[in-house]
Amino acid sequence: MLIKIDPILSPEVLHTLRAMGHGDKLILCDSNFPAYSMNSRVHRIDGVNAARAAEAILSLFPLDSFVDSPIQRMEIDGNPDQLNEVHQEIIDITKKISGEHWKISSIERFKFYDEAKKAFAIITTNETRPFGCFILTKGVVKPDGTVWVLDK
Repeated sequence: MLIKIDPILSPEVLHTLRAMGHGDKLILCDSNFPAYSMNSRVHRIDGVNAARAAEAILSLFPLDSFVDSPIQRMEIDGNPDQLNEVHQEIIDITKKISGEHWKISSIERFKFYDEAKKAFAIITTNETRPFGCFILTKGVVKPDGTVWVLDK
């Protein structure tokens, strides 16, 4: 155990998060997502839903202020503007952990699959609610340990 490191983050997940660089993408997905057929670097955070996993990840993971939307949610088929419960939970967790200034946009399901194939890694959870999948883009940590937030 480590102080201030969420215990649901395994050594493998911590290594992956640390190995990622600015602009690299991390997929956080539900239990129905075909993670292992999309990417060769897949980790599991079992026993938790997407929101709980996001809370742990965002406690360590700087978001990218150089892109318009450092978090993208998988759109609901036929209803791209609709937010379901898991989408709203991720929005709330992001505000709580990372701050109010981050935009969360949507991405069509098949475009999401294309992005997952190019992502640095995929973390799969026990989330069972549909469309509980997200892309997180890693940002920059400044020398003082704070996240680089670009004024837009």
